Amino acid sequence: MSFGKGVKIDIGCLFIGEVSIGNEVIIEPYCVIKNTSIGNHTIVKAFTHIENSVVGSNSIIGPYARLRANTEIENNCKIGNFVETKNIELGANSKANHLSYLGDAQIGKNVNIGAGTITCNYDGNKKHKTTIEDDSFIGSNSELIAPVTIKKGATVGAGTTLCEDVPEKSLSTSRAKQVNIIGWKKSNKS
Repeated sequence: MSFGKGVKIDIGCLFIGEVSIGNEVIIEPYCVIKNTSIGNHTIVKAFTHIENSVVGSNSIIGPYARLRANTEIENNCKIGNFVETKNIELGANSKANHLSYLGDAQIGKNVNIGAGTITCNYDGNKKHKTTIEDDSFIGSNSELIAPVTIKKGATVGAGTTLCEDVPEKSLSTSRAKQVNIIGWKKSNKS
């Protein structure tokens, strides 16, 4: 284990295996960090678990984030509360702030992943890759069914179930039509 200068570690943290922590890193309470490298000036918020990963400098991870094996986070990134990652590359200045699962994905620079977004990487037999190129925006509650590629500068509208590639600098959306049933009454379960 190696720790840089000015590192602050709060109570209840557990470090396992080969851990390298850069300068001026803050690790809040009750984090578990295993076989991981963390760059300078990064903040790891409370109750975060990181294993077999690389986190760049000037990033914020957590609280309650889970970075699983083969997660590579570049500089100036944000992985927020209740975000789980596995086998991903997240480019510089990209963020997934809330409630997402990102697995088997290559995500470019300056990408925003909206709350509730998931990469549907497993088809019941094998895993597939999702690619999100630079400067893309993924709306909240989107399902990205791999294999799929979202080209540079594209936008995926909130609530979209995506199963085809999205062209560069375009908007993709798929939603069922809302139906309002006026005067509808619940069944009486007596």
